[in-house]
Amino acid sequence: MKGLELAELYYRSHAVPMIRQRYPAYVDRIAAGLVGDGSDCLGFDDAYSRDHDWGPGFCLWLGPDDFQQIGEALQRDYLALPSSFSGFRRQNSTWGNGRVGVFEIGQFYRGFIGRAAVPGTLGEWFRIPEKNLAACTNGKVFDDPAGGFSRFRNALLAFYPRDVRLAKIAARCMSAGQSGQYNLLRCVRRDDHFAAHYAETKFCADMLSLVYLINRRYAPYYKWLQKGSGFLPRLGPFMQRHVAELVKERSTDGKMARIDLICAAVISELRGEGLSDCDSRFLVDHGPAVHDKIEDPGLRATDVWAG
Repeated sequence: MKGLELAELYYRSHAVPMIRQRYPAYVDRIAAGLVGDGSDCLGFDDAYSRDHDWGPGFCLWLGPDDFQQIGEALQRDYLALPSSFSGFRRQNSTWGNGRVGVFEIGQFYRGFIGRAAVPGTLGEWFRIPEKNLAACTNGKVFDDPAGGFSRFRNALLAFYPRDVRLAKIAARCMSAGQSGQYNLLRCVRRDDHFAAHYAETKFCADMLSLVYLINRRYAPYYKWLQKGSGFLPRLGPFMQRHVAELVKERSTDGKMARIDLICAAVISELRGEGLSDCDSRFLVDHGPAVHDKIEDPGLRATDVWAG
């Protein structure tokens, strides 16, 4: 059983009756679901995931006034729910404590994006790491009768503003092209094996991130970058497959050929969307072309490598 399914069954079997009995006046104002850190929130959990921070558990989200009124009591009642369900018991780790339980909506989001409100400026959006945005918009909302949690969630799911997306795409073009098409071969020729491995890994991570940006999806924590890419409609399965083949390839010539193939596909996608009019096969040359499409003067003035 997947963690999300287990969480929802546990919630409906035990929490819903408890809330109706003990908090009848708040039934229509309590949101519930499982969102945040953890492979279960992405639906990527497996047998290896169950050794820590996995098992029966969910989140309850309250508005600020309701949290002040019943937050502590609701948390006590949450902790009093059965510790095992459907044959599973939650395994909490010291570093994963606080992933489930009762939260005030704004404070829940503050833990991921550093603020209790939707970003209001391009600079605020630009500074939030993609993996944090991925974490607080993943999972599933089971119930949200008042809609407060979902309004915040949907505003984030609308993705980065256009200029922020362009700045990040431009930066990925620069770093991926430099590490893969330029530095990897130079490091191999110098017998600098650490730098060569790093350049290859950097290229793969940046290209995967780039495909998420192309699809207007937030890139998750590095452990799930490649797995999640397979679900992206634009270049997703292509990138997932070729990154796997690149990593397994033993010959330098084979690696460089695979890198050129990956870069050519991404360049074609950028040109097809009208984000670059450059005809170079070198991905670095497309970074400034994308950056030039930014309209905001402040963001346009930032270094093309930033992002």
